[in-house]
Amino acid sequence: MTYSRRAARTVRRTALPAACTALLITGLVLPAAGADPAAPSAVPATTAAATPDPTPSGPVLKTIDPAALRNAVEAETEKMMVPGALVLLTTPQGTFEVGVGTTELDKSRQPTAADHFRIASNTKTMTSALILLLAQDGKLRLSDPVSDYVRDVPNGENITLAQLLKMRSGLYNYTDSPELAASLDAEPAAARTPRQMLDIAFARPPNFPPGTAYEYNNTNYVLLGLVAEKAGGAPLARQLQDRLYTPLGLGRTSFPAIHDTSVPTPYGHGYMYGGTTYALVDQPYPADLREAARSGALKPIDYTHQNPSYAAAPGAVISTADDAATWIRSLTTGKVLGPATQQQWLASPQPEDPAAPDGQKYGYGIAHQRFTPRAAMYYHGGELPGYNSFIGHDPQNGVTLVVWTNLTVSLDGKTTANALLPTILNQVYTGLSLPSPG
Repeated sequence: MTYSRRAARTVRRTALPAACTALLITGLVLPAAGADPAAPSAVPATTAAATPDPTPSGPVLKTIDPAALRNAVEAETEKMMVPGALVLLTTPQGTFEVGVGTTELDKSRQPTAADHFRIASNTKTMTSALILLLAQDGKLRLSDPVSDYVRDVPNGENITLAQLLKMRSGLYNYTDSPELAASLDAEPAAARTPRQMLDIAFARPPNFPPGTAYEYNNTNYVLLGLVAEKAGGAPLARQLQDRLYTPLGLGRTSFPAIHDTSVPTPYGHGYMYGGTTYALVDQPYPADLREAARSGALKPIDYTHQNPSYAAAPGAVISTADDAATWIRSLTTGKVLGPATQQQWLASPQPEDPAAPDGQKYGYGIAHQRFTPRAAMYYHGGELPGYNSFIGHDPQNGVTLVVWTNLTVSLDGKTTANALLPTILNQVYTGLSLPSPG
């Protein structure tokens, strides 16, 4: 089999600041992901040295100043020309909600933690949890080849479910394809099936042999959605509802039907300059577009009702900041999986770059990074045309953070929710001195 020599890239996710290493805030890896259609995960990165915690015996967390947090978020969103943003932060000191800007252009309602938004690749944390629950039930094994569940996967007999979960299949990422972006721009409301997305991926040769490298890849999670449906004997939406949303009380979280382009009220509209390709691949904005947007001559496009069916199991879910915080905290603290499976999940992240064993790691639908000697976070990011988001929980210090913005990418190429992370983390942790996004 022939493998593409194209350099592996992560789809817009975000990397948290790592102690004594570079701070990398990229697009959704730390994403949710992914755009994304979900995610996608890494973008032109901003790097700067992270400062080690100078007081290893002192407090890890700062006392939150609500006014300072709000002022900092407002300043950074204005720089990036983000219409609206929501930050929901919980520490042992309490819960802090910061909504700035507007949920809709030419209106004045600020975002709240009850507003619905498309969470994009943060969906992967749910799809992976469902796969682990099915493994816990004995309905599948993570060592199973994907060919046992889905036909015609290139080299599918050698790709395990665990490799799909960890982004190590080597398959072509369908959201990289120019024809998908063109199709979404031409028919934004059209329904698209998982099989159609796989046909796009399988028409290209794999990028590398299974298990030999890491590459953030939405094709992996389209496959896992189909695996879950076959092993679980029910549609993905029903299993997510029955096994995750209902037990955890996530009453404002949903997996849309294939023809559904609506967002439940209340909701934030989602915007982006230019066509869909600027979210799906790492393509910088041309100078003339940036100039027109900054002058006000070009307005962002409202992508709120683009059909997310192409994102499916990698990134179609709609939620709220309140529900997203409950979800990532529940998943990280053992309220979703059984004890043995939970330990397997916690231990699953492995370095994305073997040359940087202490850097960003990705495991079973979750990223992990240590950013001070006494603080680390399990997290994901999400990106779809119109939205960018981040969800994370630090179990050691009891910190939960959810951020969503309604501009996918800033004019200088920053995934906007992820670009806010230094601003927010500097307000939370001692020993950090992280640069603002620009």
